Amino acid sequence: MSHVLLAARRPVRRLFALSALALAASAHAQPQANRLDTVVTTATRSPQRLSEVLADLTVITRADIERQAAASLADLLRNNGCGELARNGGPAGTTSVFLRGADNRHTLVLIDGVKTDSQATGGASWQGLPLAQIERVEVLKGPASALYGSDAVGGVIQIFTRKGGGRSSADVGIAAGNLGTYKADAYLAGAAGLFDYAVTGAFEGTDGFNATVDYPGSFSYVPDRDGFRRRQGTVRVGAQFSAGQRVEALLMRTYTRGQYDGSKSRPLVDDISKQDADAARLAWTAQWTPGLQTQLSFGESRDRYETTPSPYLTETRVRNLALTGFYQLAAGQQLNFTAERSEDKLENSGLRTAGVGKRHRNSAGLGYLLSAGAFDLQAHARHDRDSEFGDVNTGTLLAGYELAPGLRIVGSVGNAFRAPTIYQQGTVYGPDLGKPGVQPLDAERGRNMEAAVKWNSGDVELSATAYRNRISNLIVFGAAGSCNSSFGCYENVARARLQGVSLAGAARLAGVNLRATVDLQKPTDAANGLLLARRAKRLATLNADTTLGVWTVGAGLQAAGPRFDDAANKRRLGGYALLNLNAQLPLSREVKLQLNLDNVFGRDYQTAYGYAASPMTALVTLRWSPEW
Repeated sequence: MSHVLLAARRPVRRLFALSALALAASAHAQPQANRLDTVVTTATRSPQRLSEVLADLTVITRADIERQAAASLADLLRNNGCGELARNGGPAGTTSVFLRGADNRHTLVLIDGVKTDSQATGGASWQGLPLAQIERVEVLKGPASALYGSDAVGGVIQIFTRKGGGRSSADVGIAAGNLGTYKADAYLAGAAGLFDYAVTGAFEGTDGFNATVDYPGSFSYVPDRDGFRRRQGTVRVGAQFSAGQRVEALLMRTYTRGQYDGSKSRPLVDDISKQDADAARLAWTAQWTPGLQTQLSFGESRDRYETTPSPYLTETRVRNLALTGFYQLAAGQQLNFTAERSEDKLENSGLRTAGVGKRHRNSAGLGYLLSAGAFDLQAHARHDRDSEFGDVNTGTLLAGYELAPGLRIVGSVGNAFRAPTIYQQGTVYGPDLGKPGVQPLDAERGRNMEAAVKWNSGDVELSATAYRNRISNLIVFGAAGSCNSSFGCYENVARARLQGVSLAGAARLAGVNLRATVDLQKPTDAANGLLLARRAKRLATLNADTTLGVWTVGAGLQAAGPRFDDAANKRRLGGYALLNLNAQLPLSREVKLQLNLDNVFGRDYQTAYGYAASPMTALVTLRWSPEW
């Protein structure tokens, strides 16, 4: 048995070594086309060049999305070293993403600035977020409640949809693969006078694989295939009334119908999950003077999840009205400001408030950005007043100093919070809130410190970040007693400690584009030192692509160390290493053929106990991008 375990560990260890070697090689590589001039907005809620960002920020581009052809957004994030995932079966199964070991509900997810969240489970429903409409993804690691308010304890993931402007463009792709997989997507964008537009539509499906594994005591194993069907569409329209006045509207809708195994006692029953994920936004951006810009926006998202024939239905609506902007005080100094109101609504039969729960939050924040030669400083402060648990103050301070051209050290401190979900607050308390002895749940709170070293020369990048995030007031479900419920109560009793070191590098070496990450982390229960469920101590990725004649070929490696499926660390999940391959062949100036092989060696692994992960998959894509 020991020989088997040793053999299983070797691929994981080799990938950690390869990733470390790629990071070391980056220091001696030749620069490629400069990506550091890319403009990003998530790190400060205002435009910045990527080279100016002090925080730990990763950008995934449209080219990355198309080349990797990941099965889902969560897979894309894992493939690029942005976080680890846990999933109940295939891409349509319930999915969690952990940034720096933080819980799924501790990552804020935005779609073009619109928050998406489930007030039933907490956190985004990753299985309902599409890839076809995405232009790029910005992943901010570390607490950001001083910028965004609730949820940003572990970080922020912002999804930017494809938009129009400039000359007309179009893109059509069709794909087929094993497991009965098919995909099709289309994109059309352009401009006419004052107006620009972008329309995206897609559908996909697969017969899938058996989502569950037969193990002793299994209650849900059914020997069948669990597939899914998904359709999605996005419309984005803008109007540029003058050089400084722009209005933009967004509408996105996604519907996913997935199969899952509900109970082995009902093997002939086809259990179905249905998920609707919608987002809409209207924004007015005004450049009043060269140094003053404001944006007034209204956004709404909806997350609806239903299962049949087992009856379950939950629906979350999140609305947000925000005024944001920045004012350049003088050369190298900028003041950012935010004022917003958020409203959450949950419909769920488990609530004691007639199946409907509501709350609102009013917020105001300020930020100061200073760039004085080799020294950079960012300070952010925010006040949130929640209608249920009261006031929360958050702040973040970041400082950076350039020791030599391209070499910078960065340090930061900050705190963050996550408001209790309406389900947590309303399931066991409901109408009893405010009665003697019944107090509302408090927010979960995090305090973070981190230090980083960053080096870049052209587009050769290396970074090392050490962090420690202490989270208190964690909400867990415990025994009855603190609320008027005989079933049990949610309580603010747990604590967690998230600490680790993240290494990242990107460069071009001997004609090959290399990107590598290594994460050495220790996300633990502060009370007993045990690892948090489904989180590994070691993670690594290595991605490479190059051109061979007319071909563009690439490979991606991902590895995760062993984890435990439970908080008691009794049920072990083995580590795994995966190899993905991709190749692109231009058939003409407008037509491209692409091949993707994921999990090439068909590794059998689990990210959640009792649930299978995807086997080897093959996908052939034909893409037409006409030139107008």
